[in-house]
Amino acid sequence: MAEADPIRILIAEDQQLIRRAFAKILDFEPDIAVVAQAADGAEAIELARRHRPDIVLMDLQMPRVGGVQATKRIVEELPGTQVVVLTTFDTDDLVFEAIGAGAQAYLLKDATEMEILETIRGVKRGESRLSPNISRKVLEEFRRARPFEAEPSPGWTLSEPLTEREEEILGLVAQGKSNRDIADQIFLAEGTVKNYVSRMMEKLGVASRTELAVRALKRKRV
Repeated sequence: MAEADPIRILIAEDQQLIRRAFAKILDFEPDIAVVAQAADGAEAIELARRHRPDIVLMDLQMPRVGGVQATKRIVEELPGTQVVVLTTFDTDDLVFEAIGAGAQAYLLKDATEMEILETIRGVKRGESRLSPNISRKVLEEFRRARPFEAEPSPGWTLSEPLTEREEEILGLVAQGKSNRDIADQIFLAEGTVKNYVSRMMEKLGVASRTELAVRALKRKRV
């Protein structure tokens, strides 16, 4: 069986030491290849156009063009490229601007090496990932923006009811837990949890894990 192509990564980080450290960590993984490094947002856009990476690991506070604007440009121009934000900043404005710009994942730089690697691999599989505190911010903002409704709107109709196990997993997704965390907590294989999540996304009519978490909160409030 032929080996899968490595996940091609562009690192966008203005601090050279941090950029090189990330590159060293990622290049050590056999299924990941760092194809380019950018020192600012403008260079990130240029290199993304040139190399068309699978994933851009994006800092937000960078010179010339900031990470949010760079994310927006890259996502709009390169539909095959996903952006994973990795930053020290978790202020509400930056979080919502980055997610609104199209970032598929948002991690803080205090994340463990394993969390970063799992996020990269998860995003390549089409998953969305948020650090737990970022997930809380998203859900809190949703609570403020969407007042309680006495009756569910027609757009929230399930294609078919969720099973008891799906309801359990949905609640854990809403808490920002990864498939692996959920699998460990409820004693299932990670692949089984992934299948449950995919099925729930179909039933609830959502396209990303973040939307699934928001839908979970909405269903509790109607």
